Amino acid sequence: MDGEVTPDQARRILDMLTEGGAMEDINTSLALRLIPLAVELEDQALADRLLEHAKTNATDSVEEGWAAFEQLKMEDATIDALSELSAQSETIDSGEALAAAVSHHVALIHMANESYEEAQMFANRSLRLREMVKDNSGLVYGLALVEALAKKQHNHETALVHGSRRIELLIDLKDEEGQMEAMADMGHSQATLGQFDAAKDLYGQSLDLALVLEDLSGQLVARWGLADIAEIEEDYETAMLQLSDCLHAFINAGLPTPLAVRERIEALTSFKPPARKE
Repeated sequence: MDGEVTPDQARRILDMLTEGGAMEDINTSLALRLIPLAVELEDQALADRLLEHAKTNATDSVEEGWAAFEQLKMEDATIDALSELSAQSETIDSGEALAAAVSHHVALIHMANESYEEAQMFANRSLRLREMVKDNSGLVYGLALVEALAKKQHNHETALVHGSRRIELLIDLKDEEGQMEAMADMGHSQATLGQFDAAKDLYGQSLDLALVLEDLSGQLVARWGLADIAEIEEDYETAMLQLSDCLHAFINAGLPTPLAVRERIEALTSFKPPARKE
């Protein structure tokens, strides 16, 4: 659920749109978008009603396909069933976006199962379809997936290629939050390859965006990465500074500091680096 909407607000929105006879005015597209909200609020009965409404009111094969996709997800369907829907969707007129979404979902399941070759196949299939319809927002998600797959297989040079294109698209889309996340991901790949200057630059850009956006999670990721590099370079003072700034950001926001940050600060505080030889 979007952090800007409280559970109470979400509940009121759902009630306004679905209570009484209001649901009759909801089209298939809106019904499908409301299902995850109902599930998050643990109202499975409403989620089921919305799904049935979406299926009943579908106006064409594409909408029927989106409803079928949602049903398969709700049922935790097998990979074979999802793969079949993806293949069928490619035969539907204007079904590219649906087929791409299903293939992307199948790739995620394969990646979770550590079946990386299969995941790569479906991820590439999804990217190809999104290229065809010039779905730049979808391409960003697809590139993030193939970048993650490359990292899982320790192909960090390949991850950098995907990450660079991902950032270019996000800049075109003026998506600063996406840029923040993508730069941190690329920073991690650069650090893994020992390219510390490039990694520090990317983490620094990610941190700058996180500060502007007041995104604590983004600040944590960037500062953690910068602290990692500082420790590798035996610059323990900079590592402590990054982690302390992260600690104060959470305190100033009135939120509990992640345990990992507090433990790492404590470890650095008690650590005595070996004396340098002259």
